[in-house]
Amino acid sequence: MAEFTLELNDDQKQVRDWLHGFAADVIRPAASEWDEREETPWPVIQEAAKVGIYSLDFYAQQFFDPTGLGIPMAMEELFWGDAGIALSIVGTGLAAVGVLANGTEEQIGTWIPQMYGDADDVKVAAFCSSEPDAGSDVASMRTRAVYDQAKDEWVLNGTKTWATNGGIANVHVVVAVVDPELGSKGHASFIVPPGTPGLSQGQKFKKHGIRASHTAEVVLEDVRVPGHCLLGGKEKLDQRLARARERAATGGERVKNAAMATFEASRPAVGAMAVGTARAAYEVALDYAKTRTQFGRPIIDNQGVAFQLADMRTQIDAARLLVWRASWMATTGKPFESAEGSMSKLYASETAKKVTAQAVQILGGNGFTREYPVERMHRDAAIYTIFEGTSEIQRLVIARTLSGMPIR
Repeated sequence: MAEFTLELNDDQKQVRDWLHGFAADVIRPAASEWDEREETPWPVIQEAAKVGIYSLDFYAQQFFDPTGLGIPMAMEELFWGDAGIALSIVGTGLAAVGVLANGTEEQIGTWIPQMYGDADDVKVAAFCSSEPDAGSDVASMRTRAVYDQAKDEWVLNGTKTWATNGGIANVHVVVAVVDPELGSKGHASFIVPPGTPGLSQGQKFKKHGIRASHTAEVVLEDVRVPGHCLLGGKEKLDQRLARARERAATGGERVKNAAMATFEASRPAVGAMAVGTARAAYEVALDYAKTRTQFGRPIIDNQGVAFQLADMRTQIDAARLLVWRASWMATTGKPFESAEGSMSKLYASETAKKVTAQAVQILGGNGFTREYPVERMHRDAAIYTIFEGTSEIQRLVIARTLSGMPIR
């Protein structure tokens, strides 16, 4: 088991510097254009594929880093470049995590490569969980999956929303209800292969931030998928449902659902994204404060500005430490007994919102214009306290874990 450390090894530093160079040379110069266009930056994704960043091999190497720091380090550097473009590059990862968390080895080997494609023909994937009436309240999910035993097929019907890459994805991973009486315990995840009839893109959302990332509804109308597209397989599902029914009848231990397993595994990574955006805004504000003069001296000479920058840097470093701790714990199999994953996502997300707002304030009127990147960073940062579990949900998870009480 890898010991917890605050020092990256030489290989990790090399990867970090490589990613930082790509973010600085490729992502940042394109950030403003694709934010304005509000379109998926396919040329940038393809460049990432050509150099090996957008690939199954790269993410596998980072995911299986024995220290747990590979993924958060990568996320921080890419999102330091630009959150919208970076999310387009890494958005496929949530669907991949959904398969890794719930699928069989055969399913992992079959479907994850198809999520990425190759450098000459890049593909993306989508994880579809949220619904118009079921975001934080996953128990209200209405998308149904009904098993057709005669054909060994599952029939999916419903509408998903807020799906990154929804409708444009080669592979969709869809969470659906298989047993309504079990609430959130009666959910399962399904692969919808490319070209499956009945799946279509609904509304594409015009967003406040991360506008280079495609977000849309996914409509499922009598979508039929083969039995082998049920992640984990039917035997495992039947066993899990039977345990859930038994525990529901006896008031016993709760069982985690498929969507929550995915989100729990990805929360520290989202925290790392927030750290990257916060760090980027802080660096812009620091440089500006050193060069901007008022009343004959740089504005950083004023305590009101200098103390803000001191707090910003302290909060960013604290957020990174929480993310690294949670990532190390997840990789080394240590349970989140105090909801450390949610802690990391909560603190880093709130830090990103606060730090980017302070950066805008330090730049003054310039910070409020699109001539400076902190305006975009501030818009982008708003998403971190919303997606993959709002800050309120993170606090609920933490409070329930600490107290052992069903806090509402």
